[in-house]
This record gives sequence, structure tokens and C-alpha cells, in this order.
Amino acid sequence: MNHRIELYLVIAAVTIYLIRMLPMTLIRRDIKNPLIRSFLYYVPYVTLAVMTFPSILSATGSKISAWAGFLTGVILAYIDGNLFRVAICSCVVVYLAEVFFC
Repeated sequence: MNHRIELYLVIAAVTIYLIRMLPMTLIRRDIKNPLIRSFLYYVPYVTLAVMTFPSILSATGSKISAWAGFLTGVILAYIDGNLFRVAICSCVVVYLAEVFFC
């Protein structure tokens, strides 16, 4: 069984190495295509959103408070953009939703 874990670790390490090294070795010039540039620009944001969104909906005791906190965060981030204010207000809304609706 331990040999399988070691094999999995080696495969994961090789995969990560290839993902990081292939673009540096294959692409030597600047990328001029605007479609590819915009795609590469938004990849980190999309990856963060995909990893965060399911956790937001399962972090609270109910779906009502999770959605209330999520929508509060989205609206405040769009209006203001201050991360500290968004986080505090979302936590307060989740707390109030848990107290009054659940």
C-alpha cells in the first residue's frame, strides 16, 4: 500500500513540474493574441472563485444564511471593494440570519 502512495506522489510531482516548466520552455515570445492574454489574465480569479464558492455554501448551518452572506459579500464588493468591510458585513449578515431565520 505504501508503494501506491509513493507512486501517487511521484505522479503529482511530475505533473506539477510539467505544468510549470512547459510554458517556460515552449513559449519564448510575448503573447500578442488578445483572447489568450485575457484568458490568462482571468485564470487566477476563476480558480479562486471555483475553490471558494462551494465552501461558502457549506460553511454555515443553513443554506439561507450561506446565501445571505454570499449575496451580501458580492453586492458590497461590487459597490465598495474594501475587503475588510465586505468580510465583516458578510459575517454579521450570516450571524443575524442564523439567529433570526434558523
